[in-house]
Amino acid sequence: MTVNRTRAYATTSALALPQQPSTPVREGCGTLPAAVVRDLRERAGHSPHGLYFGTADLVVVTGLPGSGKSTLMRRAVAGRRVDSQDTRDRWDGRLARRLPYAVYRPLVRLAHYAGLRRTLRSGAGVVVHDCGTQAWVRRWLAREARRRGGTLHLLLLDVTAGTALEGQRERGRGVSRYAFARHRGALSRLLRSVERGELPEGCGSAVLLDRTAADVLRRIDFDG
Repeated sequence: MTVNRTRAYATTSALALPQQPSTPVREGCGTLPAAVVRDLRERAGHSPHGLYFGTADLVVVTGLPGSGKSTLMRRAVAGRRVDSQDTRDRWDGRLARRLPYAVYRPLVRLAHYAGLRRTLRSGAGVVVHDCGTQAWVRRWLAREARRRGGTLHLLLLDVTAGTALEGQRERGRGVSRYAFARHRGALSRLLRSVERGELPEGCGSAVLLDRTAADVLRRIDFDG
């Protein structure tokens, strides 16, 4: 396991993440032996403008509600992306005037995961939005990445609760205090684990981004 917190990549324009298509998962900690953590936080904007992965890889973008996951994906993902926010927006356009979101939320989730499953069948690289509380989704994606001979990578947006709440206000849509606390707890545990070099089960690498690093990032692509 390598945890890279140096400034070796501080001025590079792009960063290629390692492929580990044939490495078995280590028993016990659930991480790949050669897994890597790249910490791109606190670089005052001197962080990579691009992140590049293998053509069969999968990338999960996670962070607090309002942290900027959807904004980053819309701006930077050059290929296939699956964002639960896009699915909700489509359903909101049809039902929001007649029904509260809580009524049709299960349908939104079902449609999102059905769409994700269809996209995964293509075998191409995909960037997936993850709320951070659904560990089973990451396990599913890790299995899919291994099956197709690729690697699962984690992009974790590390922003303060205040920044995330402000992001919710800016988009005019928030989550309940209870839901936000649940997200915050799950993300805090995940962040502490990644900072120790302990990645979620099946992940081959993780990249830690603060808001500045996320704003600098302009391309997430799969170039083989």
